[in-house]
Amino acid sequence: MIDLRIRAAGPEDLDAVLAFWKTAAEGTSISDDRAGVERLVARDPEALILATGVPPVERGRERGSDGELVGTVIAGFDGWRCHLYRLAVHPDHRRQGIGSALLAAAEERFVRLGGRRGDAMVLQSNERAHHAWRAAGYAPEERWRRWVKPLTE
Repeated sequence: MIDLRIRAAGPEDLDAVLAFWKTAAEGTSISDDRAGVERLVARDPEALILATGVPPVERGRERGSDGELVGTVIAGFDGWRCHLYRLAVHPDHRRQGIGSALLAAAEERFVRLGGRRGDAMVLQSNERAHHAWRAAGYAPEERWRRWVKPLTE
């Protein structure tokens, strides 16, 4: 088990986040680039939430202020809806409560901002994620289907 620190990402974290998603996140997004994540953090500095931690064997050693990036979630709130994206936990640290800690932080943020319901973008093919989201109290909403249109090439 690792000691976790949950905090908002800053501009200095963005390269590490993008590299982390290549290892820990399922699928890719049109916004998975430096410019996309910079816009997110500039527009809403609390939306990108990070979990960092130090394994027990490394506690007390000289390390960065937080240690290793082990999880992320984007908790976007547009003033009306609460959207969750990019819940990702490093494969070496799964099933240790990191995803739950990130979701709790996101949900606390939503409640603080006046949000009423959270929704999550979850790939249909990611069965492992389905189990995690259900365990966190989320359920698929079969009445709605996501429709998308790329705005740039």
